[in-house]
Formats: sequence, C-alpha cells, structure tokens
Amino acid sequence: MAEGKNSKLATLVGLGVAGAGISHFVKPQLFESITKPAFPRDTQKHIYTNGSIETAIGLGLLLPKTRKLAAVGTVGYLAYLAGNAVRNR
Repeated sequence: MAEGKNSKLATLVGLGVAGAGISHFVKPQLFESITKPAFPRDTQKHIYTNGSIETAIGLGLLLPKTRKLAAVGTVGYLAYLAGNAVRNR
C-alpha cells in the first residue's frame, strides 16, 4: 500500500514539475524576475533551458522506470541553479 501512495505522489509531483517546465514556454515573462538574478546574461535563453530541464525531470518522474534517474537529475539541476545563483550575486 505504501508503494501505491509513493507512486501517486511521484506522479503528482511529476505532473507539477512538467507543468511548471511547460509554463516557461507559455508565459516566459512569469520567470524573468526569478531567473535574472541567477542568469543575468541571456536570461531568456536560460528561461527556456530551465523549462526544458524541468519538463524532462517532470516527465521522468511519471514513470517508475525513469523515476530514480529523474531524482538524480533533480539533484544535479538544483546544484546547477544554486551554483549560478551564488556565482552571480
């Protein structure tokens, strides 16, 4: 039973992350103010790059076969974001 709950949670999180990723393309202006501090140069490109990464991670979380890889990708993505935020302070 616990596995079923984990699977449902992973599916919901995956859909949310994929939806957030897709929204980078639909309404990129929503992400300008939060992206610019970490990526002050060519911010628009990074909005789309981040959207692509988030969409891929979200889709990866949807399938049990790719869930672990998506989780590892999430850690790498968060390190990438944090590194850029610190570097561009």
